[in-house]
Amino acid sequence: MPREGILIERPLERISREQVLQIHQASLQILRDPGLLSFNEKAADIFHANGAEVERVSTGDVPCWTVKIPEALVARALSSAPKTVTLGARNPENALVMHGNEPRVYFVSGSETNIWLDVEMATYMKKGDSSKETSVAEFHPRRGTVADLCQSAHVCEHLGTLDGYIRTVNIQDRDVTPQNKDVNKYFASLNNTTKHVMAGLTDLRQLDNVVKMARIIVGGEQQLRDNPIVSFITCLVKSPLQFVQDTTDAFLAICEKALPVVVSSAPQAGTTAPMKEDGIIAQINAEVLAGITLGQLAYPGAPLIYGSVPVRARLDNLADSYGAPESSQFNVDCVQMARFYGLPIYATSGVCDAKEPGLQSTVERLYSDILVTLSGPQYLHCAYGLLDCNSTFCLLQAVLDDAHFQMIKFFLRAPQIDETELAKSLKQVREVMPTKQKLYVKYIRPMMRGGQISPPYPFEGNGNGDSGFAQAYRQMNDLLARPVQHIDPDTTELIFREIPGLLPRLNVYGERRQQ
Repeated sequence: MPREGILIERPLERISREQVLQIHQASLQILRDPGLLSFNEKAADIFHANGAEVERVSTGDVPCWTVKIPEALVARALSSAPKTVTLGARNPENALVMHGNEPRVYFVSGSETNIWLDVEMATYMKKGDSSKETSVAEFHPRRGTVADLCQSAHVCEHLGTLDGYIRTVNIQDRDVTPQNKDVNKYFASLNNTTKHVMAGLTDLRQLDNVVKMARIIVGGEQQLRDNPIVSFITCLVKSPLQFVQDTTDAFLAICEKALPVVVSSAPQAGTTAPMKEDGIIAQINAEVLAGITLGQLAYPGAPLIYGSVPVRARLDNLADSYGAPESSQFNVDCVQMARFYGLPIYATSGVCDAKEPGLQSTVERLYSDILVTLSGPQYLHCAYGLLDCNSTFCLLQAVLDDAHFQMIKFFLRAPQIDETELAKSLKQVREVMPTKQKLYVKYIRPMMRGGQISPPYPFEGNGNGDSGFAQAYRQMNDLLARPVQHIDPDTTELIFREIPGLLPRLNVYGERRQQ
């Protein structure tokens, strides 16, 4: 059985059905006029061969074409795009089955940050009273490594609310190059979690090796199609409305292999998209529809996921502001648009502007986590450990996020209200009222045993102090101490023999033999 996720019975909606239709029509108008600029000749040729209006506008070293996409091509693409996409896993019980029309939410990590935030619990004594000590979390940023990626996947394997894994840190070891990065980040992830693994490609030339690695793990080409343990993210459209050369090549190559791929658009309201809500949603929807249309024209039936990573610009320096309420508004709107087309959506929440865990990060993250979850996206990414506008990952923050998602999941449980349950409650009232104490305490224990009462906050402070970080730090280390379910030795040996560029230190069995 695949992972259950959370079914949102009555999804939160910001825009009406009429407004959804208006956005849809506005997106179609954008695709016709002004259309998109394509810096990828193959994409331009595919559109031209299928009846789009394509015109070369540059003859220099960087040629490009205008592509004006008629409504009929978009409709054709939407009719062939699968409405159910399955993301497999090394452990089949961790598979994610996403139906575009079913608001069942899966929580996923992400995204590839450059900075890893180390945590150290330092002890300080009160000045003037050395008998009083306190533990304070100190954070130290540094460049991420492949060992960090292994640690992250290891911890995420054991976070109970996390359903799938997007690589969380950019590996920047001295011996990691553009030519070997992809195979090492996929292997490090797959070898340390049995959950689904998603990432982007650094070098298209490594796609075959990544796919070959996945086939070795699951047992063959057909087995990988049945159980796609890896998937890919592509930002083939650079906002505003431009097909990028290399990512479009990667997107088409992945579609050819019939593996799941996210058509991701990430405009910034105020700079690369209109600031107003209607404008950015119309543009991001047009960009995603353009990508889906290209994929379906080239490879009908390719498993594509509608991807939205919209953000608002800060008005003081034009940097991203993921913590702004507008970012959550944009994501909820995009969830509605994807559901209108019946497509699974890769939406964004749990991102904040704060550089370290603390009050601001908690408020901004919980705000978006709750609201976007309530809208019912199938694949909710960025939701664990991310700080500083997606540039930093912190394991401590991921552990805190897991506790917060436990609270959200409990809140979203369906209420048990029917005639039988009401009769039990009325019986309790009649039994309690004649008693001297008039208390319902004796009825609590069965509810506790049945998991009907939420547990205390796992990092609750002691006395008057706030020891949340200290407790989360202990939990983080407890998770790191748990065993890792690595890929078996024989398969690992075959992978290292068949896949070039893998770092020898990632072979845990080879290290053990040397010891």
